[in-house]
Amino acid sequence: MTIAWGVEALDLAAYLDRVGVPERRPDEEYLDRLYEAHIRAFPFETVDALLGRAPAVDVRGVQEKFLGGGRGGYCFEHGVLFAAALERLGFEVHRRLGTVGPAGENARTHLLVEVVVDGRRLLADPGFGSGMRRPIELRDGARSGGGGMAFALARVPRGRSWGWELRKQRGHAWEPLHVTHESEVYPVDLVAGNHFVATHPDSVFRRMLVVTGFLPDGIHASLTQASVTLRAPDSPTRHEELAPADLDPWLDRLGVHLSGDDHALLHKRLAELSAPV
Repeated sequence: MTIAWGVEALDLAAYLDRVGVPERRPDEEYLDRLYEAHIRAFPFETVDALLGRAPAVDVRGVQEKFLGGGRGGYCFEHGVLFAAALERLGFEVHRRLGTVGPAGENARTHLLVEVVVDGRRLLADPGFGSGMRRPIELRDGARSGGGGMAFALARVPRGRSWGWELRKQRGHAWEPLHVTHESEVYPVDLVAGNHFVATHPDSVFRRMLVVTGFLPDGIHASLTQASVTLRAPDSPTRHEELAPADLDPWLDRLGVHLSGDDHALLHKRLAELSAPV
């Protein structure tokens, strides 16, 4: 069964121009290059969810926001756009859903992209904001590094089946990030998950601002409404507290270009969240 993801709607030339990578033969080296170019070009950001909007999760709607609107987004948007570009470039692609947090407590609301190259299965995670620089092989014990960060993949039991747990190294320990499931994914699954993540009062993205991305000098920045964390290879991690006046310049630096109205709505929402209950 062929699943209609609407990838023909993607303006591939505009996408490649935005990420700064020319079209070429689909191999693993090109996949690595395209993946890193994507996460550098488009930030992870949760502004729409914080404002109570469910962003579009179809190819046409995502590219309007990312390519036409100068924005980024979260996993559903990144995964839809990146998978569409890969398919148009000739890669074998499978969308996968994952669980962030304990199994049985949280839904499968994280979108990832499995890419098969020369018989090797690789997991791309463009919409998590972790800083992982290249896809990781879907193999128990696989590792992926770069930019002073290290990631590992482990095959773990999930009920009567198995999943793939992505872990990030923190000092001498490995922190679990999420578990990817191998069941088939359909466009309606994204619509349902996106609606929950963007609008349900229990969604973490309805209660806090999260923006991550790369600065021009290669530093990986993680921003909330109250602080920014900066990570660079071979340098100590830096944490800086933010005053309200510091937020807008940081959003611009990370590629979250909001209209005047959305700037005002965002600050109003953040003020509501910080007000005493």
